[in-house]
Amino acid sequence: MTSMNKTDMQHLIAKRVAAELEGPCVVNLGIGIPTLVAEYMDAGNIYMHTENGLLGVTDVEEADIDPNLVNAGKLPVGEAIGASYFNSSDSFAMIRGGHVDVAILGALQVDQIGVIANWAVPGKNIMGVGGAMDLLVGAKKVFVTMSHTSKDGSSKLLKECTYPITSTRSVDMIFTELAVFEVVDKQLKLVELMPGVTIEELRAKTEADFIH
Repeated sequence: MTSMNKTDMQHLIAKRVAAELEGPCVVNLGIGIPTLVAEYMDAGNIYMHTENGLLGVTDVEEADIDPNLVNAGKLPVGEAIGASYFNSSDSFAMIRGGHVDVAILGALQVDQIGVIANWAVPGKNIMGVGGAMDLLVGAKKVFVTMSHTSKDGSSKLLKECTYPITSTRSVDMIFTELAVFEVVDKQLKLVELMPGVTIEELRAKTEADFIH
């Protein structure tokens, strides 16, 4: 695979995730790569949810930014026609009640049965877990987006997570710049290779076992 910069890599992943979404559905976007997914969604019946209290999140032009209107990652957002506001407890009731169809999360690590770690790095300051634990329990489907390897080149798809896990629930799909995986019967199944990636390269950069 030819090397690409971080921004291009993130957009490659986000575009591929967007292609997996079919409306009508309610989608919660996590911090990082997930926020880019909205740029590639064409369907008008996909409704963005943010756990700090807005259903109907949309992009906002810089001139129209309201400093009081942000998503859970504190990024400025707009409100789509028909958007609804609610308090945080109602928002989490939506999540825990199974009313979010897809949660798209970032991750630090994923193990070979689809369990993720995405909220704490041992020895570093912890900002807080946010809504990740609730989304993993309550969302009907969970998609994970992340770079395939760490800065030192080590695999982030592991036989077992070494960071604190977020939930014992396995996610449904994993998207990296190298490949797309489904979690089927507690196994990683290769769905497709990203453009320019060979199976040999993928195996060399993946500690976790997977089938295809």
